[in-house]
Amino acid sequence: MQKSHIVLSDSDHQELTRLLHQSGIRSKVFKRVTTLLELDKGKTIEEVRQVLGLSYPTVAKLIDNYQQNGLKCLKDKKQPGRPPGISGKQRAAITALACSQAPEGHLRWTLRLLADRIVELGYCESVSYVQVGRILKKTNCSRT
Repeated sequence: MQKSHIVLSDSDHQELTRLLHQSGIRSKVFKRVTTLLELDKGKTIEEVRQVLGLSYPTVAKLIDNYQQNGLKCLKDKKQPGRPPGISGKQRAAITALACSQAPEGHLRWTLRLLADRIVELGYCESVSYVQVGRILKKTNCSRT
């Protein structure tokens, strides 16, 4: 008889079985649930890895994560990300400026002119004309 990599408690086994039969389960979670259930049956890491198309380190990490955190290992951890550089209020002000009358001497707003005016008015410390274009692309505002 082969050594079992993990031994699930009855409550964990029932919860995993319930999740497995749930509709709308995400692919990542399905693979994690199936991996844990198969390992509990006594299958080797290599067998489970080949059937589910996972790498050895992925399965080994899941085992460690389950042993440390229990069923919390099924959820993804929050990934840190870069905070947005321009807030919603700033975006609204930029859009309002672009929809306003063009400055004297200009027929219409250009992205570079808008970027300069945004910094001049203190809406943000710095903004590129490309970023202004991305902001305006998400609106129905025309710069004419």
